[in-house]
Amino acid sequence: MKRLLLATTITLFLSQSLFAKEEIPEQTRFESLSKLTKVIGTVEKYYVDDIKLEEIVNKSLKGLMQELDAHSSYLDKKSSKEMSIQTKGEFGGLGITVGMRDSALTVISPIDDTPAFKAGIKSSDIILKINDKSTLNMTLDEAVSLMRGKVNTDIYLTIVRKGESEPLKIK
Repeated sequence: MKRLLLATTITLFLSQSLFAKEEIPEQTRFESLSKLTKVIGTVEKYYVDDIKLEEIVNKSLKGLMQELDAHSSYLDKKSSKEMSIQTKGEFGGLGITVGMRDSALTVISPIDDTPAFKAGIKSSDIILKINDKSTLNMTLDEAVSLMRGKVNTDIYLTIVRKGESEPLKIK
């Protein structure tokens, strides 16, 4: 009962902000939120692994935001902390902006006068390996964590570059 009450509370909270833009009849709003609550409850009860309500809600919100557009995302506490670290610059990095393009870890752009820029990393380079670890099926967060470290620490990237017949290994 506590779980259902919590799920309903969360759902009602979300309804106030999610549906604020358009006028939706109360019955339609209630039916939509009821569907969400039922799915969350079903997952919590029958999912093959034990999964906590908070984790289900976080995954739901993350999926919702990812489906909106390429620029929207949900930050849970861990992601928010990671974003804070990135924006404060409390780490050593290569000096590149990366993203996922067609499921491949891709350099968006090197930052001028950084190690990556000086090593010859270019926009649209696809990173196949980070220190001989394949980036296949790696999340963006995992890749960024592998590329971050102490200043003056060597890292090797194996990249594919348009116009090159073989992958390049760059230190």
